[in-house]
Amino acid sequence: MEDLIVLKNLIKIYKMGEEKIYALRGIDLTIKKEEFVCLLGTSGSGKSTLLNMMAGLEKPTKGEIIIGKHHIEKMNEKELAKFRQLNIGFVFQSYNLIPTLSALENVSLGLTFRGVPKKLRDKMAKDMLEAVGLGNRLNHKPSEMSGGQQQRVSIARAFVGKPKIVFADEPTGNLDTKTTIEVMDLMTNMAKENKQTLIIVTHDVEIAPYGHRVIHLRDGRIEKIIENQLKGDQVKCEN
Repeated sequence: MEDLIVLKNLIKIYKMGEEKIYALRGIDLTIKKEEFVCLLGTSGSGKSTLLNMMAGLEKPTKGEIIIGKHHIEKMNEKELAKFRQLNIGFVFQSYNLIPTLSALENVSLGLTFRGVPKKLRDKMAKDMLEAVGLGNRLNHKPSEMSGGQQQRVSIARAFVGKPKIVFADEPTGNLDTKTTIEVMDLMTNMAKENKQTLIIVTHDVEIAPYGHRVIHLRDGRIEKIIENQLKGDQVKCEN
């Protein structure tokens, strides 16, 4: 499988007064097309910082981030915004839905920024919401939906434009066990069907078996990498 993301000696330092905080301490990692990777670690391990680096949401202090043939660490904010619109989808722990918009409007919003005509983007959003089991919630606002339903809207929004990469930051952190399994099944099946790369940040060891590889992080370094035995196949969490 072809390499999609290549990280070389990735370092991130935050300054707090005179003190330097090392969030990442020299990460070297390659992620392939259509791969599903779990970034696993406790709070402060650097996993969310690493995801933000790969997604172009933060600049590294040092190192290279290559996605396809693009060195995104060299891009300015305008170039990064365009790159994200065309190539990246996001799923967040807190859903990040706009409370005044319906499910349909939340899902279609990103397509608006990409210049997709209204009739087509409404159809794409409707089809995606039906695919995640929310065909009967098109006009409901976030406050009218459960946490699991809101996360399904978030997933629909992330996948609707068929980006090359979907990043998910603690996507099941606010969900119960049953809904967690449903959401993980949904994301992994959609990524596989659309031939997308899926990268999930989590502290939940129950989620780790879903990934082709599990990258364990500690104190800003890769501690170990585990390849799951059923590589290429979905492995479901068991209660």
